[in-house]
Amino acid sequence: MDLKEFNYALPESLIAAYPSRDRQRSRLLVLERRSGELTHSVFADLENFLEPGDLLVLNDTKVFPARLHGTKASGGKVEVLLLEPFPERRSLWLALVDSAKKPQVGSRIIFANGMTAQVIGDMGRGRFGLGFHHSGDFRDLLQALGEPPLPPYITRNREAAALDWERYQTVYAANDGAIAAPTAGFHFTPELLERLRAAGIDRALLTLHVGPGTFQPVREERVENHRMEGERYVLSTETADKINRTKQAGHRVVAVGSTSTRALEWIALQKGKVEKDEGIARLYIRPGDRFRVIDALITNFHLPGSTPLILVAAFAGLEQVRRAYAEAIKMQYRFYSYGDAMLIL
Repeated sequence: MDLKEFNYALPESLIAAYPSRDRQRSRLLVLERRSGELTHSVFADLENFLEPGDLLVLNDTKVFPARLHGTKASGGKVEVLLLEPFPERRSLWLALVDSAKKPQVGSRIIFANGMTAQVIGDMGRGRFGLGFHHSGDFRDLLQALGEPPLPPYITRNREAAALDWERYQTVYAANDGAIAAPTAGFHFTPELLERLRAAGIDRALLTLHVGPGTFQPVREERVENHRMEGERYVLSTETADKINRTKQAGHRVVAVGSTSTRALEWIALQKGKVEKDEGIARLYIRPGDRFRVIDALITNFHLPGSTPLILVAAFAGLEQVRRAYAEAIKMQYRFYSYGDAMLIL
């Protein structure tokens, strides 16, 4: 398929630069796959579209303050986005480094509070190995110096604000490691989750640490030629058992976001079933692929030509997604990470 089939025109005014005042009052567009019916609602009324016995699968990864600002020894500005530490060497990190001139191996980047980083390797595609030198606990320094890694379309319009520390995170985030949030979960509040539980709609948690591959655009003209970057995941026995019991009872597994979907479908593809597992998921879901686990999907409105949009089109059908997005634009829904939500049944 051509990448241009996943493009659409979006007025810039519909790109949400700030979160909604109340998480659960985000708007909700419900798409019924079989009938094609579209229903307008609000996220707080999610239980009206689910049934007792349905299971929500949530990604509990936690975004850490991965964006750092520093300077070269020459004085040039540098922005660093930490990706992940090297195994067993917590002072060494793989990072994206953005500066006017490409940093040289052996050069230093200077941060506040006496922290520096030496460039120890050029990994290509803007990625570098950095060796950090500092006093005190590195995570404490990140809390003091780092910023939430907001997407580029937000940071082009404004700087990170105090509100982002709370809202660029789900209310159930627990495990540090993501450099982008699983944004479909932004709309849940503790009260809404409890109300859903009381209605017989249970939840289960998995962890997939969202990496740069999730938000980087597809650059291949043919979407089949794109290669997905790996992301680390953990699925517990408890969650696997809940999913399998739900399927056996004939109820629906409702994935909250593309990240939960990729983890579940990757495990089922590799193992032939859902079971306790951990590793690196590399699944790139495209139209024509089979879904083995999920029966419904909660998702936000995604960037043109992005892998999450391609995944949504694989699940709901490209023409139905085009129609739903056209309706959302017509009705002035808010788009992207801080935007409104879709429920695809």
